[in-house]
Amino acid sequence: MLRAGELKIAAKLPADGCAPEEAQAYTRWLATHHYENFNVASWLLPKELHQHFYNLYAYCRWADDLGDEIPVRERALELLDWWERELNACYEGRPSHAVFVALRETIVAKDVPKQPFADLLKAFRQDQVVKRYPTWDAVLDYCVYSANPVGRLVLYLCGYRDEERQRLSDATCTALQLANFWQDVSRDLEMGRIYIPLNRAEAHGLSEQDIAGRKFDARYVSLMKELIEYTRALFEKGMPLAKKVEGKLSVDLEMFSRGGVAVLDSIEAMGYDTLHRRPEVSKVKQVGLLGRALITHLLGGSDRSRKGGFAREGSDYAAAESTEAEIGASYSHCHQIARRAHSNFYPAFFLLPKAKRDGIVALYAFMRLIDDVSDEGADLAAKQRGLARWRAALDEALTGQSQAFDGNAARSLQGGDLYGQREVLPALVDTMERFRMPARYLHDLISGAEMDLTIQEYPSFERLKEYCYRVAGTVGLTCTHIFGFSDSRALDLAEKLGLAFQLTNIIRDVREDYSIGRIYLPEEDLARYGVAKEDLGRREATLGVRELLRFEADRARKLYEEGAQLLGLIEEDSRGTLWLLVHTYSALLARIESADFAVFGERVRLSKPEKIMLMAKARFGRHTEENILAKCDRDRRRAGGAVGGRRAG
Repeated sequence: MLRAGELKIAAKLPADGCAPEEAQAYTRWLATHHYENFNVASWLLPKELHQHFYNLYAYCRWADDLGDEIPVRERALELLDWWERELNACYEGRPSHAVFVALRETIVAKDVPKQPFADLLKAFRQDQVVKRYPTWDAVLDYCVYSANPVGRLVLYLCGYRDEERQRLSDATCTALQLANFWQDVSRDLEMGRIYIPLNRAEAHGLSEQDIAGRKFDARYVSLMKELIEYTRALFEKGMPLAKKVEGKLSVDLEMFSRGGVAVLDSIEAMGYDTLHRRPEVSKVKQVGLLGRALITHLLGGSDRSRKGGFAREGSDYAAAESTEAEIGASYSHCHQIARRAHSNFYPAFFLLPKAKRDGIVALYAFMRLIDDVSDEGADLAAKQRGLARWRAALDEALTGQSQAFDGNAARSLQGGDLYGQREVLPALVDTMERFRMPARYLHDLISGAEMDLTIQEYPSFERLKEYCYRVAGTVGLTCTHIFGFSDSRALDLAEKLGLAFQLTNIIRDVREDYSIGRIYLPEEDLARYGVAKEDLGRREATLGVRELLRFEADRARKLYEEGAQLLGLIEEDSRGTLWLLVHTYSALLARIESADFAVFGERVRLSKPEKIMLMAKARFGRHTEENILAKCDRDRRRAGGAVGGRRAG
């Protein structure tokens, strides 16, 4: 059926009806010589499974190449039909093609059903006739046939046939397929295919023609952020599978998941432009992923009980064991830290149900202590060591074992002054588990504190946004996990609100920050309005400074208006808290605007009665996106201030 030279991988193919040993030698050669991101049968898999994986891979590789390497659609469909006839013959006990001679040994030994193999062929046929996908449902339906059967076949080879593991495998395989779609946009365009759901592209202002024409701009970035966030959630959903299988297979499964997440990280790191180039996961990165997977396996393993740590159902953390009493005491300590700080945030916490209130207080306490390390004292090296110890302590709390790196010596964290870690981290880890919060957000926050130690100025707004994401966007993201959401847009909106809050703080504290050697306003904006750095240290704002601050305030106002949509995307019992936070900070910005940016004297703030009034409205009023935006607009029109009708100062 296959013509000579029509498919490269057929070059070393044995004759039809060859001996099983010869057929298996071919599938082994094919699996170990064809390029793939990860070895088909890694050294981690039990040795007795290697040949079965080679046989499975050979079937999938052939089916894929029959669909993608044959240039004429009609011929590709003809060959896929031929491949299915060979599959049927194999299940009837009369395999002919060498791949099926080898595969027959696996099918019999592992009692593998035919359906997953047939489903894959359905996907390859679909690739010949379907080039566009209008909705998420259409894309996910394709993944049911193109990706999920592979995971189920692997489970069959390893002796797992239950519905729960198959469900978790489906989530992981779909996530891997989606990650491949987002990294291969440029490659798929060359083949005339677009796997991006067109209705999601339209929601970001992009047409099918824009994608086909490779128009990269902020709209595409916004779209890719949504697609990646959705895919990350699927990876998280499938993560528990690694704890539900025995032995080294759990490491392989986690390695594949971490590899898929690394692809998403690479897309983010390259600025999301997959229209023109394909991100790559370096060999060094792959080794690092393997190391993390091995550590997780050694410290976490399967669902069985282990001394020195635990892994809760539905979580990928293997945290150090803490008793209920220790966790309760840790939450109490976190509340004490929050009360002492007198933050605008703390009153809003009481509008949440107790479980969410405790969680957000644990987050706040952690962030407060990180801030204290970076802001107190003058010894730069001591601050850097303090933040490094916090980072190591966080990893230790999550994994049950970690080390801090000090100079050239790695040493245990068991001793010495731990800056409050022992008191706060049990509650924080409990919160992260209950609300499925990615640890990378908290590591990013520590990175933001580290930036404050060595970076005093920012050349551009894009560079400032990176800092704001780390110190404030992460706050919005973590809080949104506690608030509860199902729409992936919520995280993008939360990040915008975090940026708006931080810009408000920067505008309010511009002179105070200058006095300690920090200038957060971008240098490009200072130049635009003819503002010298020294102008930020004057007793009064110059005309140029006022215009500069008005420009930054307009940026913040736009972010508030866009981010206010988050209110409708979070769980109802959290909306009062978000409403109060947005009102408090947008009212503070409005107070600054009404005072014509006179922020060089007494610090602009809301009075205690004003805060109480806002809290009462948050507690008893209606919480809608419209009344947040309307309130902000009224604030800007009123000459007498944001809330109480008086000018600042």
